Amino acid sequence: MTVAMAMPVHARPRAADTPCSRCAARPFSVCAAIPQTDLDRLASASVESVAKPRTTFVTEGEAATDFFNISSGTARLFKLLPDGRRQITGFASAGHFLGLAVSESYAFNAEAIDTVRYCRFPRAKLRQLIDDYPAMEKRLMRVASGELVAAQDQMLLLGRKNARERLASFLLARGPAAESGHAPPRRFGLPMSRGDIADYLGLTIETISRTMTKLKGDGMIDYAGAADMMIMDHGALRGLADGNTTGPVPFTLASLPRSMKPAPELRA
Repeated sequence: MTVAMAMPVHARPRAADTPCSRCAARPFSVCAAIPQTDLDRLASASVESVAKPRTTFVTEGEAATDFFNISSGTARLFKLLPDGRRQITGFASAGHFLGLAVSESYAFNAEAIDTVRYCRFPRAKLRQLIDDYPAMEKRLMRVASGELVAAQDQMLLLGRKNARERLASFLLARGPAAESGHAPPRRFGLPMSRGDIADYLGLTIETISRTMTKLKGDGMIDYAGAADMMIMDHGALRGLADGNTTGPVPFTLASLPRSMKPAPELRA
């Protein structure tokens, strides 16, 4: 893993025609709380930066001086154990706001999977925006609430769901929403590797591959590669994710990642 500091591209200009006015992620991010007429104020409070693939732009344990709003690309969020093992705790893409649930230091790492563009907000400047635009504080509260719900969902996923249910939940979260009528399935990509998905879901890469093949064989999904995924049957996949299976799937040690398997002498 390459650990490098992402270099700022430039400070946002104060002109009326700013990157904020052209940002595709703004309508569904916290920045939507700022009126169109005041986007120059929003632009002056942030610095636009780019993180190249495999570049870490948030480092666990460092002083939490900034917040990060992703405008494009995908990042993996993870924690490291003292022995170097990694646990992916989530993925962040356009519209995600990072750093809200920290105090004096960051409690996670953020590493770009593909090229990630993001806006960095110094704490003092974000505080000024919140004071001047109460709607932004409400947006941030919704973000914090969403993070709590996501954490609860992840605990349920890892604690109670089997491999098929975990992968179904993941694909539904990453894929497009179900459409009414007879609209054809929409393609979507998974920028993360199967190793990343396995790490996040607490499974092995082999289990991810077998489960993908099984879901495709059952007609729930189709794919020609990670960049060309389609959900063919939202209802069936949703039912699977919610635990509506035909029967229990037995737990086996083979479904655990190597890092979580007990030592041979402890296997009775």
